Amino acid sequence: MTQRVRVQSFGVSRDGIDAGQEQTFQRPFGHVDPGELMAWAFETAHFPGRTAPGGSRGFEDRLTRDFAQGIGAEIMGRHKFGPQRGPWPDDGWIGWWGEEPPFHSPVFVLTHHERPPLRVGETTFYFVDAAPAQALAQAKAAADGKDVRIGGGVTTLREFLDADLIDEMHVAIAPLEYGTGLRLWERPEELEDRFHLERITAPSGVEHCFFWRR
Repeated sequence: MTQRVRVQSFGVSRDGIDAGQEQTFQRPFGHVDPGELMAWAFETAHFPGRTAPGGSRGFEDRLTRDFAQGIGAEIMGRHKFGPQRGPWPDDGWIGWWGEEPPFHSPVFVLTHHERPPLRVGETTFYFVDAAPAQALAQAKAAADGKDVRIGGGVTTLREFLDADLIDEMHVAIAPLEYGTGLRLWERPEELEDRFHLERITAPSGVEHCFFWRR
């Protein structure tokens, strides 16, 4: 079976913004509120880490339920792992997710400052200074034949799109506008030269865009 490079449940606003630019320990997305941007996912019955009873069922719940299915490794940018800049401080930081990150697979963190691998729960983070194609080769080798997920943030996702390395992509457009921030696109149709595009609007008001290679 061919390994695919996938993007899953990546959230943007109507104006294409995924995150703010002033990231801090307290605000991982800067001025963008992930509770608003990804509310559709947090409210589903199968959202990873959900502890409250209930939750919505149906189409959007299937997206969160199947989030880990077939994924053998993830690639993310440094600032999805943490807000630190420059050389890594010896501060004990293990990522935004606490003692049990939701990945349960190798994660390759793109950084210009390499460091030894970090094991947190069932997840091992590898910190690599590599171009997208090189990082992808490492992730595919570690994925044991399964697919590789490009987890973000938006700068990393754009780098992999620009390098034409993504096979399938799901982007969820929330009914919000931020005006400023890190932008994935002006409009999703920009990618139709390389991808088929199907759009589905859920009862939550979120428009789910599914892309696959032409």
